[in-house]
Amino acid sequence: MSERDRAPVPERAPPRWRNALAAVLLTLACLLVPFGALASWAAHGLTDTGRYVRTMAPLAADPDVRRAVADAVGEGVMRAAGREVDTGALRGAVGPFVHDAARSFTRTEAYRTAWDAANRAVHDAVLRALRDDGAHGAPVTVDAAPVIARVKQRLSDDHMPFAHRIPVTHTRIPVLPAEDADRMRKGYHVLDTAAFWLPPAAAVLAVAGIAVAACRRRAVTALGLGTALGGALLVLAVAIGRRLTLADLPDALHRPAAGAVYDALTATLRTVSLLLCVLGLTVAAGAWVTGRYGPRLAARRHARGSAVPVADPVPEPTRARA
Repeated sequence: MSERDRAPVPERAPPRWRNALAAVLLTLACLLVPFGALASWAAHGLTDTGRYVRTMAPLAADPDVRRAVADAVGEGVMRAAGREVDTGALRGAVGPFVHDAARSFTRTEAYRTAWDAANRAVHDAVLRALRDDGAHGAPVTVDAAPVIARVKQRLSDDHMPFAHRIPVTHTRIPVLPAEDADRMRKGYHVLDTAAFWLPPAAAVLAVAGIAVAACRRRAVTALGLGTALGGALLVLAVAIGRRLTLADLPDALHRPAAGAVYDALTATLRTVSLLLCVLGLTVAAGAWVTGRYGPRLAARRHARGSAVPVADPVPEPTRARA
């Protein structure tokens, strides 16, 4: 039987289970990417005290934050002044003076020193409470002595009169009640575990899905699109979380300050979300371009390499006549 008489052998189609398994693995990888980014940001990005203080430092000059701090300081001074100031005509005379003094204080270097010291003290106290399993049922408090000492030193360096007479007292200021501390401690342990396992799990699932897929280029394209979609959903989740957080605040006047704090804390998460979108779309576009134009370019290169120029025949020499 000649080669012409032989029937062409049809190509075997790839098993369906490979495509189904690849789809499941890639879907799980795309789901774990945004959750892994969120867990890593919460468990590692917010637990570095130095980074937290540097993130919060620019907010000391924010007008909304300064207004909220001045109102809180003014109200605190008025409460500490006694009932004779809180009730009666004396409050109307002293109140504006106290609030003006508090607003003036928020424009000084001593205020910035107090802001950084207070943020460092609060972050250290909350972090110790979250990592200490033996602190169950105990509220989170902050010792005001280090903050007062730094402010006193700053005022003394600025040659403020009577600054050396400011008493440095060890006063425990409550930060979180026991119920909220216990709830945050459980959430912190969950996020810490998720931040450790989710990113490598997403990478393993992505590599396995691409390896199992019958068409790896399509698998890479799907992985890129899924990663971009996960980043977009993470951006949407950050925006929804901001709206819900500000809506739960009882004081509407301090919502701009709380919004500034929320934006500062989630700046890294928003950047990572946008990077996921850009990276996913870039990978998907690169896979699509190579799949569409790659074979054509390869065929052209093959055609150019196979087209070897043929040399012209050398004419035979003519015999001389005898």
